[in-house]
Amino acid sequence: MNMNLQNFFSPKSIAIIGASRTSGKVGHEIMKNLIEGKYLGQIFPINKEGDEVLGRKIFRSILDVYEKIDLAILAIPAEFVLPVLKQCKKKKISSVLIISSGFKEIGNEKLELEVQNFLRKNEMKAIGVNCLGIYDAYSNLDALFIPRYKLKRPDRGGISFVCQSGAIGAAILDLAAHEGHTFSKFISYGNATDIDESDILKYLENDETTKVICLYVEGIKDGEKFFKTLQKVAKKKPIIALKGGLSEEGSKAVMSHTGSLAGAKEVFYGIFNQTRVIHANSLEEMFEIASLFEFIPNKIGNRIQVVTNGGGFGILSIDSISASKNLSLAELSENTKKNLRAQLPRLINIGNPLDLVGDADPRRYEIALDQIMHDKNVDTVLVIVLYQTPLITKDVIDVIKNFKLKSSKSLIVISTGGDFTRLLSLQLEKDSIPVFQYPENAIKALDKVAGYYNKLS
Repeated sequence: MNMNLQNFFSPKSIAIIGASRTSGKVGHEIMKNLIEGKYLGQIFPINKEGDEVLGRKIFRSILDVYEKIDLAILAIPAEFVLPVLKQCKKKKISSVLIISSGFKEIGNEKLELEVQNFLRKNEMKAIGVNCLGIYDAYSNLDALFIPRYKLKRPDRGGISFVCQSGAIGAAILDLAAHEGHTFSKFISYGNATDIDESDILKYLENDETTKVICLYVEGIKDGEKFFKTLQKVAKKKPIIALKGGLSEEGSKAVMSHTGSLAGAKEVFYGIFNQTRVIHANSLEEMFEIASLFEFIPNKIGNRIQVVTNGGGFGILSIDSISASKNLSLAELSENTKKNLRAQLPRLINIGNPLDLVGDADPRRYEIALDQIMHDKNVDTVLVIVLYQTPLITKDVIDVIKNFKLKSSKSLIVISTGGDFTRLLSLQLEKDSIPVFQYPENAIKALDKVAGYYNKLS
C-alpha cells in the first residue's frame, strides 16, 4: 500500500518552526522562498521570540495557531526537535519536514532514534532529518533553504529527483534548471529517519506529473523493501539511479554523511539489473537519460539513422552506435535512397551516416528528413547540426520542428558549439526536442533508454 505523502507536496497550510527575522538563517530563507515562489496556501511563522517576519506575525508556539496546519517545517537546533514534535502531535499535525541536522550523521544516534520512535509511535510522517527540503513546481511549494538567487528553480516538467545528499541535490538542481531540464518535484530526504527513498518512490509511482524518476542514493537501510519497491515502480515509470559510495573510501564517507551503510557495489548493480532500473555512471548522464524519457514519451526503437553536416561527427556517431548494446544502424530502403539521389547533389553518399556535407543548407536537411520520415526501416533519427558552417541558418530549427510534428519517429539533435549554438538548442528544447552537445553522450543515453524498453517487452 502506497504511503500518502500529499501533505508534503500540496499542503494548504504550512507552519515554519524556527522562522527567523534574520536574513540568511534557514527558517528565514524557507519562508522567503515560499513567498517568492508564490505558494498560495497559508504560512504561519513560529518562533519563541515572537514579533514579525517578512510582514507576517510570528507565533511564539505552534499551539498558538488556531487554524489547521497540513505541514510543519522544522528549522531548529537538533535538541529542540523532539519537544516541538510533541507540540505538533498535540496540534494534530501528522506531516513534518525536518531540515534540522545534528543527528546520526555526527554520531548522535540516540537522539535520532528517540525522534524516530516518537514519530512511529504517534503515526506521524517525517521527511528528514538533515535534509535540504522539498520543491514542487506544480503546487509552487518551495521549501528549500537555499535562496532563489543562488539556486535557480526549474520550470514545470516531468522529472522528479529524489536525492539523499542535500549538497549534490542543490548543485544539480541549479545546473539542471540552467540547462533547461524541467521538473515535477525535488525531494531531499537526508538521513531517512522515517520516510525513506522507497516510500518516496512508491508515492511518485502514481504521481500524475512525474514521468521519469532520478534517484541519487548513498546508503539503504532496508534492502528488501528497496528491492521490492524498485521491482514494482520501474515497471510503470523509468527510474534512473546513481549510487554514491561505491569505493571503500566513499563508503566510509557515506557513513559520516548520512549515517547509512553504503553496501557493496555488486549488490546495488545486481538490484538495478533485476528491477529494470537504469544505472547512470554520472550525474550528467542521469539527466541526459531523463531528458530522453521526458521529451520522447513513446518507446524508442533501436534502428538509428544519422543525418549530419559534419563528416567527423557522423563517423563518431556510427562508431558509438556500433559499440552499443541495444542499438543498430538503420539501412535506408531502396525507395528512400532513390528519392534522395534524385534530390540531393551527386557528391553526397546516400547511406548511414547521411552526410549532407559542409555546404548543407536548411533545404538539404528538409529533403533528407522528409524522405526518412516515411522510411519504415528507421526508428530513430539522430540529426547533427553544426551551426558554424556557412550556409546553415536559423531556418533549420523550423525544419527540425516540422519533422517532429509530422513524424512518429524519435528525434534527437546533436549540436556542438558556444553561445549561438546554445541559443538555438534552447529553442528546440522548448519544443521538447532533446539536444546533446556530443554524439557519444547522446548515444550512450539512447542505448540505456532502448535497453529499458527491451526489458519491458
